[in-house]
Amino acid sequence: MDLDDTPQQAEYRANVRAWLQEHSAKAPVLTGPDALRDEDEIIAARRRWQGELAEGGLAGVTWPAEYGGRGLGPIEQVICNQEISRAKVPGILDVIGVGMLGPTIIAHGSEEQKERYLEPMLHGEEVWCQLFSEPAAGSDLAAVQTRATQLDDSSWRLTGQKVWTTNAQFASYGLLLARTDASVPKHNGLTMFIVPMDAPGVTVRGLRQISGEAEFNEVFFDDVQLDADANVGAIGSGWGTALTTLMFERITLGLGGEGLGYDPLRFARAIGAYESARTDSDVRQRLGDILAELTAVRFSGYRMLTGLQRGQIPGPEAGLAKVTIVNSGMAGGDLIADVLGPDALAKESEWTYMISFIPGLKSAGGTEEILRNTIGERVLGLPPEPRLDKGIPFEDLRAKEKEAAKT
Repeated sequence: MDLDDTPQQAEYRANVRAWLQEHSAKAPVLTGPDALRDEDEIIAARRRWQGELAEGGLAGVTWPAEYGGRGLGPIEQVICNQEISRAKVPGILDVIGVGMLGPTIIAHGSEEQKERYLEPMLHGEEVWCQLFSEPAAGSDLAAVQTRATQLDDSSWRLTGQKVWTTNAQFASYGLLLARTDASVPKHNGLTMFIVPMDAPGVTVRGLRQISGEAEFNEVFFDDVQLDADANVGAIGSGWGTALTTLMFERITLGLGGEGLGYDPLRFARAIGAYESARTDSDVRQRLGDILAELTAVRFSGYRMLTGLQRGQIPGPEAGLAKVTIVNSGMAGGDLIADVLGPDALAKESEWTYMISFIPGLKSAGGTEEILRNTIGERVLGLPPEPRLDKGIPFEDLRAKEKEAAKT
């Protein structure tokens, strides 16, 4: 694995850096004394900035050119994100839409859907949300109970509830997984739909977090009418469509966010500025453990990029990066709070938001327990949990699995 830019990648990096130097004055200011404070102004400014990035070819880098992207690979996407971080300007607002839902529509949507939705999504004119999780169906996504019933005129009536939906409060559209056939096994009776968030019967309620903000939402659907062609992919094939979305979500989370930008050195410098980090051996030990974990995530991300560049499909092991990032972030927050004391949660502290926000990410992209089970069974080859509900002893279950593997 070569960690240096190729000549072509170095040229691309230089072009991205030059564009950002020329246009960064148009970026919204989100930190410091001159930062925007009103949420509506922040969203509007970030949407405009996403449009600028799209015009400069810095949004949808991996999208096919015919849909407004650059048709480049994941390494170029990371280079772009690294340069955005280096320039200290925001990235795109609609990471969920451009990173996960747009590629799903490209893969499974009709030509009419691609023509209608992709360009406004890419330019930030229409923000999207992901309507997957429900109160009783989070990590077990196939258990969704939101129902879509087809009417005599082939249109659809949608009823149910979604929860933990990011950006629903200002989204124009959502990509929703619903049950369309309850008579078949749960993975087979699902269909994906495009839902206008301003449709009659759609209600969005914010879920206020400990940070004081409401970044997640619960969304209710009361007899919402959808057009006959609102489905993405074939009727009943929603699970396969959802796996496409989850694959791109895995890439987004597994690579560690913008530009693999969990910078261990920045964190070390911030903690090292305090006397206890230089004199307290426990603080140094905890800091070293966190830095080692974040460094491992960064280089695991580079290894994943190498595989993607070679045409490999990301596997469930990518979820381990997400688990590591969140746990390391929480450990970092705990360390900062122990070093600074109550000042860590002061309103003007740079750490207040991180400490209060990161624990909520434990559920994003699947809970840690589900991800560890998946990695253990599918990557490490560990035996699944005993199916006690079926009365099968573990030893008998393992014997049956070994026999099945032989055949």
